[in-house]
Amino acid sequence: VQLQASGGGLVQAGGSLRLSCEASRRTSSKFHMGWFRQAPGKEREFVAAIRWFDDNTDYADSSEGRFTISRDIGKDSVYLQMNSLKPEDTALYYCAARNTMSFRVTLSKAVHDYRFWGQGTQVTVSS
Repeated sequence: VQLQASGGGLVQAGGSLRLSCEASRRTSSKFHMGWFRQAPGKEREFVAAIRWFDDNTDYADSSEGRFTISRDIGKDSVYLQMNSLKPEDTALYYCAARNTMSFRVTLSKAVHDYRFWGQGTQVTVSS
């Protein structure tokens, strides 16, 4: 599966951006997709994830209440709506995907659990 992320850009603090990520082939109902980010000199970290089967979501503490992950099964796409952006949200944002063995596998926040990765889209928040 190839993932194509888009929607990054430069925004002032307090502003909003919407990231999109489209999968290259039909996703299955056992799919999970997530967003991670990596700032310069830091490790890649979890932002949010969504389970295809039932729209179950999970968020990092830093994104809870400001970011919303959603999916469009018909378009094999996942989105990340980011509101109230802060300078510390500046990073390269990656979408990621994993295909699980069961419908009810718990969402993961671990980088190593995701097999498929997009190329990243830069988000820069100015103060």
